[in-house]
Amino acid sequence: MVIDKTKTMKKILIALILALTFGSVFSQDFIIMKSGDNIQSKILEVTTTEIKYKKFDNQTGPIYSVLKSDVQMIIYENGTKDIFKESNSSKQTDLCMQGQKDSKQNYIGKKSGAGWTCAATICISPLIGLIPAAICASSEPLDENLNVTNTELMKDANYNRCYKEQAHKTKKRKIWTNYGIGSGVWLLIAIIPVL
Repeated sequence: MVIDKTKTMKKILIALILALTFGSVFSQDFIIMKSGDNIQSKILEVTTTEIKYKKFDNQTGPIYSVLKSDVQMIIYENGTKDIFKESNSSKQTDLCMQGQKDSKQNYIGKKSGAGWTCAATICISPLIGLIPAAICASSEPLDENLNVTNTELMKDANYNRCYKEQAHKTKKRKIWTNYGIGSGVWLLIAIIPVL
């Protein structure tokens, strides 16, 4: 995608002039996109990866978000500016860390096979229970079970990879924990008749 630098600079200059001239009257923030688009908004939060805002003309409406990497600058209602120039490696690190964090919060291991592993271990034996535990732990979680809340971030390869790797670690931990629980219960069931 080729961006006309002259048009982009004109749009930024116009937005800057409008913000400085009418900022105190209208009390709005401007999000200046790298594509040259300007969004009149009320900024709610700036995170490491995205900017959350409400449209200025609908402040009781939904919360929107844009990737910080797509934003060139924010001009706040008081005239201050945030200019975003990220290096590629720091962006990748930030997105990876965000993917891991989001995975820890969102992926709960639903349909991981942990329940069946525990049941097989209790009903048959810990030795046989190792088979479903090893099979389930070696397979990555299915995409439909990842419980992704931000599909836009999943389009980034680095975020996607880190999210899925963390989900797989969570799945393995859940399966092996249930295998241990099943083994403990099986052992108790085996010992109780002897006592």
